[in-house]
This record gives sequence, C-alpha cells and structure tokens, in this order.
Amino acid sequence: MFALLGVVLVAGAPWVLPAAAGGTKLKPPQNVEVDIIDDTFTLRWARSREPAGNVTVSADYRIPGIVDNWTKLPGCQHVTSATCDFSSLKMNVYEEIKLRIRAEEGNSTSPWHELDTFIPFQQARIGPPKVHLEAEDKAIAINISPPGAKDSVMWQLENPQYSVIIWRNASGAQTWNETHHSRFPRIKIHKLVPETTYCVRVKARLPLHPNPAEFSPVHCVSTTAPLHPVLTPRQDLTTSPSSSIVENELPAPENIQVILENDTYVLKWDYTHDNVTFEAQWLKSYLKRIPGSESEKWAQVQGCERAPVARCAPPQDLFRKGIYFRVRASRGNSSSPWSQEEKFDAGRRVVIPPLIMALKPLSSHSLQVSIGFQDQTELQHSLTYEVRFWENASNAELKTFVEQRADFTVPSLKPRTVYCADAQALLEDGPRSQRSRPSNTACAATEAGGAPGALLAAGVVALLVLCAVLALGKLVHYVFFPAGKPPATIDEYFPEEPMKNLLLSTSVERTEECFIVENVDAVSAKETNHLDEDHKTYTSQASQDSGNYSIEGESGESGESGGSQAGEELGQRGAGAGARSAGGRFA
Repeated sequence: MFALLGVVLVAGAPWVLPAAAGGTKLKPPQNVEVDIIDDTFTLRWARSREPAGNVTVSADYRIPGIVDNWTKLPGCQHVTSATCDFSSLKMNVYEEIKLRIRAEEGNSTSPWHELDTFIPFQQARIGPPKVHLEAEDKAIAINISPPGAKDSVMWQLENPQYSVIIWRNASGAQTWNETHHSRFPRIKIHKLVPETTYCVRVKARLPLHPNPAEFSPVHCVSTTAPLHPVLTPRQDLTTSPSSSIVENELPAPENIQVILENDTYVLKWDYTHDNVTFEAQWLKSYLKRIPGSESEKWAQVQGCERAPVARCAPPQDLFRKGIYFRVRASRGNSSSPWSQEEKFDAGRRVVIPPLIMALKPLSSHSLQVSIGFQDQTELQHSLTYEVRFWENASNAELKTFVEQRADFTVPSLKPRTVYCADAQALLEDGPRSQRSRPSNTACAATEAGGAPGALLAAGVVALLVLCAVLALGKLVHYVFFPAGKPPATIDEYFPEEPMKNLLLSTSVERTEECFIVENVDAVSAKETNHLDEDHKTYTSQASQDSGNYSIEGESGESGESGGSQAGEELGQRGAGAGARSAGGRFA
C-alpha cells in the first residue's frame, strides 16, 4: 500500500465573486482543497467576502486513462455553501482521480479550475477509533472499533495496529502513564490499582504506511474495589455510555503458564484463595483479529471445567501453534474476572528429541556429517544445528558453527587424521536458549593422502602412451629397416650377383653356405646324380623356381647329356665356392 498523506489539495488565493454588472466575468473558487478521513470525502473552498447572491458552485471528475470525459461529481452540484461531500462516489481508492470546479450564476459561469491529480488512498487520514472500556478491580479491558465504517472501502485490505496510552488520573493530575501496542482490537491491561481512576486514548496506525492518524477522545474509568460482592454498572467519568464497571468478590488467577512435565503439557497458575474451583478456556489466535466481543469465541478446555487445584492437563492435541488460554476462579455463584490471557506457541515449547551424530570419510581432506533423531522421529519445525568439531588430539582447537541442513560436508581437513564432533538442535522460530540435549560424540578418520582416482587415470594414460610408442617404433623399423630378402622380381630381372647387391639394403649382409670337401670325386658324382634328379623334377613343373638357382631354356630332350653338363657346372661352381670359403676360413 502507498503511504497515506494527510495533506489537502489547495489552489490559489481567496476568491471573490464581483457583481456581474458592467460585464465582469465570474472568477472560479479559490483555496480549493480535498480532505479525506477514512471513507469521508470532502471538497472545500474559500467563501466570498461580498454577498454571493445567486452564485453556486459545481464540480466534475474524471479518471485519467480510464474515463477521459468529465463527469458530474455527485454531491457537488449547484452548492451554495463552501463545502460539498462526494463520499457517495463509487471509485477505486488506489487509482488516480482528477477534479475541477467552477462558479455559476444564472447563465454565467466562471472558467474551470482544475486540481492536481491525486490518489485517494494516499490522501486519506486515519480517523479516531471508537473506544469502549470495561473495568475490573485490577484490570481494564479496552474494546476498539477499527477505523472507518463497517463496510469501509478505504481500509478493507489493511490490518491496523493500535497504540493505547493509559495514565492514572489522581485529583485531575496525570501521575503515571504507559503506552501499549497491539494488533488486536481488544486490549486488557492488568496489574492496576483497585479503586483508581485511569484514562486512555487510542489511535490506529498502519504498520507499512505512515498515514496521519488522529487520537480518540479521552475515556476514563475507575477500577473496582477488591472485595465487593455486588455487580454495579456505572458510567465512566466522561458520562460516556460506552464504559461500565464490574465489581467482583474473587480476584483473577495470575501467572498463567504452560509447562512440560514428563513429555506432557500442563496448564498451571497462581491463586491465593481457598475453597474455589477453576475453569479454563482457549481461543485461536486469528479470532482475536475479528472486532467485537470475544465472549462467544472462547471454548471450554476439556479436563479443566471444574479443576479443584491451580493446574490441569488439557488434551495434548490442543497444543498447537497460535492459541490463547485464560482461567478464572469460582465459588458458589460468584466468579472472578478472567485472568490475563496467556499465548501458547507450540514452536516455543516443542520437545526436541535426542540427536544422533555420525561422521563418514569422503576423501583425504573432507568428512560428511549426518545428524538425525533417535527412533526416526519426525519434527514438524524448522531446526538449525550448532555443531562442535575438533581434531582428536591434545590441545586441539574446538570449532563451533551453525548449519541449516542435517547433512553437510566439512572440507579442508588433514589426511589420515581423526576428527570428532557433536551437535545440538536449535528452534529456528523459537528463542535461541531453547535447544536439545547434546548428541553423542562421533569420530572418524580422513582417508590417506593422494587420490586413487587420479592415480588410476595416470596409469591408464601411461599405458596408452607406451602402446603408442611401441606402435610408432614398429612403423619406423618397417620404413627404415625393411627385411633383407629381395622380392622374386629382382632375381628374375637381375640374375647377376653384383646387380642384386646394389638393390639390397646395405644393412643386410648376404652370406653363402660353405662346405669342406675331402673327396671331390665321390661328392661330385653324388651331387651330380642328385642334381640330375632335381633338374628333371624342376623341368617337369610349370614355372616353379626357387628364385636362387633356377635354370631356364633347358628342355626334356637333352636327357642325360643335359644332366651331366649341369652336374659338371654345378660341381665346378661348388668346388670353386668351397675352395674360396675354405681359403677364407682357414687363411
């Protein structure tokens, strides 16, 4: 919501309606202002110092951007006085509106005087609330009517708060005063002095908007005598019919509180009189925001209808967030006033079960902390956890930190080091002093230094590099160091030995097989027969050549002569080769 400004719109200096004689034109009204209090809209202007005659005033309005045409302002047409009320206009108080006004006399009219655009909600002031007082011997109940009408348009979306100033009025002098603030339209002020006159005044305010507000008229009332079994209605000192006095014989119970005994909520209070019984009532918190009497909103607390002692055990399911309790005493037909209301907030009195702490190593530098409840208890409240963490060693530093989560990680730790921790649960929506008992102490050691995952990755990379180096080595050896045996085409086209050696790689040395020949004739004859048989075999096959000793051009017709010639040639070659080899070896 926008801020409500209690400023009226003013335009110009006092206006005068001169006589129309001589052709003088009418002037528009001056010092025009708009005054808004709650749902009352008033337009004011300055009166003429001279007789106005038959001069009247009319006003129009329009909504910029929605209704561009000027429309007659209801309640402000042909007005003879200096004010008009246009509260009957149906409009959105959060939208801009623009007014204009002029003077009229017969068929003559003044020029229109336009006011600045304004938003009614921002222009409105909060009017004085209505107040009704009820007096007891030691308390005064203040009933406040919200600002505006019952079906107020201006404040229907707002939740006003109230400021109450109360003072003791002794011999017409103010001897004591204090201020109370409340969100509820009914306020009860306790611990007052019996048979004493107190006066109050109240104003409403909007927490989010600094709107100007007006105090209510002063209301005064006297508290009753402490022991008078007479109910006497009286008027307050301002003769206002809105106040009454109720005198009671029994005092109201005091110090109402809810305590926890053996996991059970108990309602207890203090009382000094004997031979009385007690009854307790409860009220939902949101009902206190509804204006009007609360007597019909309170409900009886089961188990506390006629309690013989100053305590009772209400049903445990009644204790939930946002309820009020009150208690009164009774003896025969007499009943005490209701006690001061005690608000019970389950979030402030919730029982936090014991915690279980667990530590788990994640790496060489971190631990995982897990916090839970015994028996897997589920708590319907937001908790924070105060964790104490330390290294399990002498003179170790104790670290304390607060976590919102029940599972979290503690980083930046030492490898192969034992750490311990415990925790307490704190209520997030309750006082910091309310906490659980400390949990068990859990300890765990971080892992050894190094990262196994990184080592594994390094090993895989090294293996891949090694495989690549081996593959590259094979490729280099194949390109630069090929095998020494030449292909068959070299023997075919280059039968001479020197030509073959030129084409072979220098890295491969050609060697010949050498023999030591003792009996040349026997060996020659034997080799001749063997070669002759081989020659016949070779000549009978189709183009099968060893590549080293193939003989071309021979035919099967030469028979024995060809075989003998070949044997002689081979024998000579073999003898020469053997001699050379022998000479080389035995040189």
